[in-house]
Amino acid sequence: MEAPRALTLPRRNEDPDFGSGSIFFIGNATVLIRYAGFTILTDPNFLHAGDHVHLGYGLTSRRTIDPAVEIEDLPPLDFVLLSHLHGDHFDRVAEQKLNKATPIVSTPHATRYLGKVGFSRTHTLKTWEALDVRKGEAKVRLTAMPGTHGPGPLGALLPPVMGTMLEFDDPEIRLRMYISGDTLIHEHLREIPRRFPDVDLALLHLGGTRVLGIMVTMDAEQGVEVMRIVDPSTAIPIHYNDYEVFTSPLEDFKRAVSAAGLQDRVHYMGHGDTYEFEVPFARG
Repeated sequence: MEAPRALTLPRRNEDPDFGSGSIFFIGNATVLIRYAGFTILTDPNFLHAGDHVHLGYGLTSRRTIDPAVEIEDLPPLDFVLLSHLHGDHFDRVAEQKLNKATPIVSTPHATRYLGKVGFSRTHTLKTWEALDVRKGEAKVRLTAMPGTHGPGPLGALLPPVMGTMLEFDDPEIRLRMYISGDTLIHEHLREIPRRFPDVDLALLHLGGTRVLGIMVTMDAEQGVEVMRIVDPSTAIPIHYNDYEVFTSPLEDFKRAVSAAGLQDRVHYMGHGDTYEFEVPFARG
């Protein structure tokens, strides 16, 4: 792994709280993460029910559920994590209404586009590359995780996707959080636990999304399999019911989790729910 690049945020953060944090589920793959003085938005998607997104090659999908809040309701953001450039992850509302000076961390494919439409503080990560983001007395290291959005030739037609590992430290790692991005199970995922053991939280993009009848995001069974691979203490399923292209509802995942005996390691959230977590002072 190459030495990480660095981003220093201008906002003050003299006494960050490393003991607790929260995840607010806005909808689809959009969550607001608050921990150690950071406020982080993922995959901004603020279209309303009935709106359509373009998925490329003339394909569209209709949103079926409103986001929990409007983009105007967001607090000041430290940065945005964007897994890939698809209309249900970075939509026209985000393009028009996000502050163009907001730092956005994403794939080379996505940051090229974002630069063209006026976003001035983009940061590109390729797989296994890292970026250290410092805010006052706290730091989070972002490392791009491997992702595969589609099988075989279809994968080459879809936008490149990355997962992200977030490691918060002060200076020792206090919290390790994995965000899967829109990926399927593939062999490179098995490298994650070798490089990043002891994952505390995992946000899993599920839904069993199908394009031209081919699955391009994890369904229930693959969601359980990625839990076995990455082995987080707690997993939270997201990206499971907002669009018509989703074919594997949350109930499927709940049954698969129960069959695997993993119920005590999953926390379920609906739109507008907040998951509050505690972080012990010392890792085990």
